[in-house]
Amino acid sequence: MNLDVVNSQNEKVGTLEVSDELFGGRIKGHLVWESVVHANAAERRGTHMTKTRGLVSGTGKKPWRQKGTGRARVGEARNPLWRKGGTVFGPQPRSYDYRVPRKVERGALRAALAARLQEQAVIVVDQLAAETIKTKAAAEMLRRLGVAGKGLLVDVKFDEKLALAVRNLDGVRSVESGRLTARDLVDGGRVVVTRAALERLQEVLG
Repeated sequence: MNLDVVNSQNEKVGTLEVSDELFGGRIKGHLVWESVVHANAAERRGTHMTKTRGLVSGTGKKPWRQKGTGRARVGEARNPLWRKGGTVFGPQPRSYDYRVPRKVERGALRAALAARLQEQAVIVVDQLAAETIKTKAAAEMLRRLGVAGKGLLVDVKFDEKLALAVRNLDGVRSVESGRLTARDLVDGGRVVVTRAALERLQEVLG
């Protein structure tokens, strides 16, 4: 599979060959699903909390004696059966993150990238750089490349001026190739990737 390489003016300056063995086969959607679910779970804050009987306010004194009153026995006003009592087995602060095998993550990234290539949603550029920190200039460059709305910019190491210029563009994100995930590609709209970044991804995923 040969992909056109363009410059910032959307003029063809070369071609890049990508492996059919890596990106031309059957797309394993279940791996992408696993990676996306894991990424969403890892970002959950997990700060939810309910008060147990030891945390709610109230006295620990026994309201009445155990026997002889005709009423149900009770130990304290903070017990879970009473109004304003503690909560049993309620949610407590925790991390929702879990471990996913490295092969699954790489397989998911390979499948997501293959899907975007087959959809012709990947634009390969020779380089991503900006002369000045101007959001307007960055937006104009993306418009020339055919990125309208959501977009994902991928480079080996991002140009600091460009990263600052695009961070205020709604729906446009910049990611270094070493931190790229399947969720970034699935939710990224049009993908603008540099030649060096795509070659690095091929090397790692192969």
